[in-house]
Parts: sequence; structure tokens; C-alpha cells
Amino acid sequence: MKNTTCSAAALVCGIAAACATTFAHAQATVQLYGIVDSGLARMTNVNSAGDSVTKMPSLTSSFPSRIGFRGTEDLGGGLQAFFVLENGLAMDTGAQQQGGRLFGRAANVGLKGAWGTLTVGRQQNMTYIAGLKTDVLGPHLFAIGSIDPYLPNARSDNAIGYMGNFSGFVLGATYSFGRDASSAGGPAATNCPGEVAGNAKACRQYTGLIGYETKAFGLNATYDRMYGNTGAAGGLATSANTDIRATVNGYLMLGPTKLGGGVIARELNAVTGQTESNLYYFGVSHPIGAFTIDAQVARRDTKDSDSDVDMLVARLTYAMSKRTFVYTAVGRMDNDGASAVALDAGGTVGVGLAQNGVMAGLRHHF
Repeated sequence: MKNTTCSAAALVCGIAAACATTFAHAQATVQLYGIVDSGLARMTNVNSAGDSVTKMPSLTSSFPSRIGFRGTEDLGGGLQAFFVLENGLAMDTGAQQQGGRLFGRAANVGLKGAWGTLTVGRQQNMTYIAGLKTDVLGPHLFAIGSIDPYLPNARSDNAIGYMGNFSGFVLGATYSFGRDASSAGGPAATNCPGEVAGNAKACRQYTGLIGYETKAFGLNATYDRMYGNTGAAGGLATSANTDIRATVNGYLMLGPTKLGGGVIARELNAVTGQTESNLYYFGVSHPIGAFTIDAQVARRDTKDSDSDVDMLVARLTYAMSKRTFVYTAVGRMDNDGASAVALDAGGTVGVGLAQNGVMAGLRHHF
């Protein structure tokens, strides 16, 4: 990554021409960064007829592709101001992700000091942050985000957030006055803008995290409650409807080997009734020279239903350099009863059918 010092005039007259990646003026810096990641996937049983398909993923590959800007300014006395603007893009078509938002992955400004970080704007909430620490596959095409699409999309519009780390003890929370302003559809655009006069619960959301973390191990718990309103997706058609997730998860380092897992308990109180489920996951990540092997198992158990889901995924990544990686993965999703959870994020599968998948791709960081 190249760092270049620019005058104030250069910044005003031509940011793109003046600096390729990082700008520095006085005690302030602005950085351009991103990930471009794409590949091919072969999936079986994509419909009730049992047909297979070969395709280029849209939502994610090994990581969702993005381009972003982040900046900091030293205010003195250990206090910093910062901002993040991050756009998600679909590599198969070049379209914007997160419901067509320009900066759908992040659009926030804040202050940071010894007391913690205060953030205002669209941001990752505590459900997302806890998952990053314990899910060895992360937002991979084959991962627990296929079982619960909210997990890799756990961001909140119109939100105030706090995160603090005090000698290993971690505390965090977000509060949103209107959790999702996009009506484009899908898990990242559920049409619940909120901020309704006379209805304080409409589309509100709050999340919290408490935990203890070191380099060797960590354990945390989170709580996430979102309210609905008229027109909102996911069965949350009134402000009395709620979608609640509580998680307990952790990680352990055994030398270079990482173990991570947890349970996500969900209670959906929709207009059509109440549904309860538990999602269990456990994964292992181990580096061998320039290679990294990841494996994960997961199960969603739905209360009073035989529509359960089991997943098994293995991934092999090779680092061609510090910035460029090639990878391949195989996986299987077993659907029971009336379940139809696709192995690949955003994909399809025939009701009650098992789905196998294989993929390969290329990722570059800048």
C-alpha cells in the first residue's frame, strides 16, 4: 500500500489524481482500501427436479468484495476522530450490494479514546462483531450465513454504537432508531426505516455484547432484538412483532490452530406465529506454511419441527503473496422435512433435498 503526503490544495482540487491510496495532512489520514474476490461454484439439487448448476457467486465468495474509505484525525489528549465509508459490490455484475446502498457496508463517524469508541451512522452491530471473532469461515459462500442470512448482514441504519475493551473485558452496544431503510428486498434490505412519530417501537433495534478476550482465548455473549412495522419483511409487519437472537460463543488458540464455535438462539414472533430455533456451529482453522485449512460443522434445530438443517464445509486457501490468495472449498447441506436451505449464500435448493457444492476462486486485498 502506498502512502503519499498531499497538500490541502491537492486534496481539494483532485483527490483521485493526487493520491492513489492514503492521504496525510497534518495529523489526519484518509485511506482507500478494498477486497476483490470472485470465483465459480458448482451446486447440485438447485430445484425440486434435482438439477445442477455452475455459476459465479454474487453475494460473496471467500469474502464479500468491497471498496472503502476510512480516516482518522488526532485531536490530542489520546482522543481521535474517525469515519468509515464502505461500499459492497457484486463481482458477477458490478452491482451495489446491501440493498443498493452506496455505502451499505458502513457509513459512520465517531470518536475513540481510552474510554472506548463511540460511533454514529450505519454500522455493524454486536451480533456481527461477535461472529467475526468465533466463526472460522466468516462470510464465505458456504458458511453459517447460508443457514441464517441475517448473520453476515447484521448491520443497523440510524444507529449509535459503543465498544470498549478494559484489560480484556469487552462491553459493546448499539441502538437503532430505524434499523433498515432499504426496501430492495433480501436479508440486507428489509424495509423497516423507522423513526415514526407516535410509535417509538417501530423498526427499533438494540444489540449488546459482554465478554472477555485475550490472544489465547475469548468468550462472549450477545443479545439482539429488532422490532417491525407496517411493510417490513420477515413477518415483522407490526411494531409488536420481534426477531430476537441471543448468542454465546468463544474461541481458543492452540498454538497457530484456532478453534471457534457457539450457539445462536433465535425467537421469531411474527404475524404468522412464533418460531424458536438453535443454531450450533464449531470450526477449526490451521495454517501450514502458505496454506490454511478451515473446516466447520453446523446444525439448526427448530423447535416442534422436523425441518432441521446440517452443514459440513472444508476450505483450503493458498497465499500467493500478502495480498493475493487462491482457494477452494467443498460443502454439503442436509435439509430435513420442509427445510430448503441452500449451501451457497443466496442460492436455491429443492425442498427437503441435500445439496453438495464445490467452488474455487481468487481474492486480492488492496
